[in-house]
Amino acid sequence: MLTTRIYEKVAISERQAMLKFTGLRDDELVNVRLERDPFPDINLQHWDGIIMCGSHFDVSAPEDSKSLRQLDVERNLTRLSEKAIAEDFPILGICYGLGIMARMLGGSVSPAISEDITAPQLTVTPQGRVDPILNGVPDTFRAYVGHHESVVEHPPQMVPLVTGTVAPLQMARIRRNIYLTQFHPELDFEGISVRIDVFEDHGYYPKEERPRVEERVRGVDVSPAHLILSNFVERFGANEGVA
Repeated sequence: MLTTRIYEKVAISERQAMLKFTGLRDDELVNVRLERDPFPDINLQHWDGIIMCGSHFDVSAPEDSKSLRQLDVERNLTRLSEKAIAEDFPILGICYGLGIMARMLGGSVSPAISEDITAPQLTVTPQGRVDPILNGVPDTFRAYVGHHESVVEHPPQMVPLVTGTVAPLQMARIRRNIYLTQFHPELDFEGISVRIDVFEDHGYYPKEERPRVEERVRGVDVSPAHLILSNFVERFGANEGVA
């Protein structure tokens, strides 16, 4: 899993959630912290798949406002994405990963559409209904979101699999094996609670709104979204491991 988490508490929680919902053992899920470590030389033949996790980085931010680290991460993720698409290599890109690939392929990513920390109802498209990555997921389901930007115009290479009423593109596929989500399939209430705690007054919601934020995500059944992670691992195996 490729992450750019600057908050250690979020990074730890994210990894724990990935292990829980993918069913992978600790030694099968390799964690690369791109916010602090050099981008690794990834030979796709040595891996079963890659999970690109969410980020505090925004793809749509003005280029001159991005740190050297963000520019380096985006440059390398773009190169990796180009190679993965050419080889149809299995990738699950979550939130930031969706933005990276949409922009790379000529789509439009904009801060004009954002979503507060909520659990909106999402709808599986006809194309999504027949895709094995969504096996067991009902036609409508809820999942946790929280992002500053959205894909407002998706490139033609992306097949919409799940849609939403605020952020229209919630899940897409490129070729046969590359999947991208706007929502967070790895989050349960425990995981979203960690992010609510850490992200207070960090651009996601004002401190005084915290009780209302917690109330609107409490008691929501987001378990169908977790199936996407287990389906991804089941489909592509874990013979070599997942980065």
